[in-house]
Amino acid sequence: MFPVRQLNFVIIFILGLGLVLFAIQNSEPATIQILPNLEVKAPVVVEFLLAVGLGAILAWLFSVWTQLQQNLISSQKVRQKNMEIRELKSKIENYQEEVQSLKLALPPAAEMQTKDLQEANAD
Repeated sequence: MFPVRQLNFVIIFILGLGLVLFAIQNSEPATIQILPNLEVKAPVVVEFLLAVGLGAILAWLFSVWTQLQQNLISSQKVRQKNMEIRELKSKIENYQEEVQSLKLALPPAAEMQTKDLQEANAD
């Protein structure tokens, strides 16, 4: 299996070679009507390259826009998770305080065992 860089090189080389062959065979001028009163005469290959270039730029802009949207969604999810973490930490602290207060309210276990033994012996 080809490494990614070599595969990219092969694909770019084949596309470049095809473009050169296309340019050699399509050098005759053609007219493009951009607006009703605006016409441009250029070789077909130049027009093709301009169209491909414009398409590549639009594809890149769409890719950037999509990446920005994904980053925005990811950052919103991270903020939500951070809020949940803060809420859970505060709940843990509250539970720890509650457990601590219950421990202080209860007599030590050793005292309870001796009281139970004394009551059992008394009976």
